[in-house]
Amino acid sequence: MTNWCALTLFRQHDLFGIDKTLGPVNPSKRRIILHRSPRSEQTANQALVSEEPLSIRIDGNPYAVIMRTPGEEIAHAAGFCLAEGIVDSPAEIGSIGFCDGADTNTVAVTVAAERRSIIADTLERRSYISQTSCGICGKEVVKDLQQAIPAVPDGPEIRSSVALGAIEALSRSQVLRQRTRASHAAGLFTADGELLAAAEDVGRHNALDKAVGKLFLKNRLQEACILALSSRISYELVQKAARARLPIIIAVSRPTTLAVDLAERLNMTLACQAPGDGIFIFCGGDRLPLA
Repeated sequence: MTNWCALTLFRQHDLFGIDKTLGPVNPSKRRIILHRSPRSEQTANQALVSEEPLSIRIDGNPYAVIMRTPGEEIAHAAGFCLAEGIVDSPAEIGSIGFCDGADTNTVAVTVAAERRSIIADTLERRSYISQTSCGICGKEVVKDLQQAIPAVPDGPEIRSSVALGAIEALSRSQVLRQRTRASHAAGLFTADGELLAAAEDVGRHNALDKAVGKLFLKNRLQEACILALSSRISYELVQKAARARLPIIIAVSRPTTLAVDLAERLNMTLACQAPGDGIFIFCGGDRLPLA
């Protein structure tokens, strides 16, 4: 047991029951607001999506502070660690849990000794490329990420209608958005369109980390083929999806140019909804034949 904080630990044999011990969840809070129009003024009681900081500590040291919607913190931290290259498999997580009890905004992760020696530079941030920082762009980023992340294997082929159905299924699962109109969502689906995991958060990166983390901790990430997003597709989300070995991303909004550049280099498929019942495919079209 480490002594830098009192951990509520989830070791490897606990990971399959992780959802039962995620701590208090307050994804939204109600506020009295003023509703004004040219003809009237009245107060209303509306739900607003919650936003609080989550501190992630790796082997006793602060690693990142993320603004996120409370809930599913263990899955969030696990997905974040996979996306950052800190771990490649759940077995490389020595322990993961809340620091000082389940009612805090700090998750502590320890890394298995064999893995720790491999990622020494990452932990010291000498070769660190941020997934969520603003202002990082250009060809050098794509080049660096291509070198750090292996390309996704070819296939599988799925019908375009299945990909579009994933967006519709994700929308139906967005309970927090229906309540607050202010949250993003990410959903992971099989090649047949079965929803495996979904998550919502005020941050689109956080929603993806949470959804990935749920399957990652259960050793089921290999079952996922399609990533559906409620947002646009940015290069950071492509990077996270590539780390999770997700070959197909479909979103409500279009990708950025940098996202397409990176996806092409990593042999991924990017698509989004088109007017009517169509689909826009930006790269990797071989995976999405006509319905």
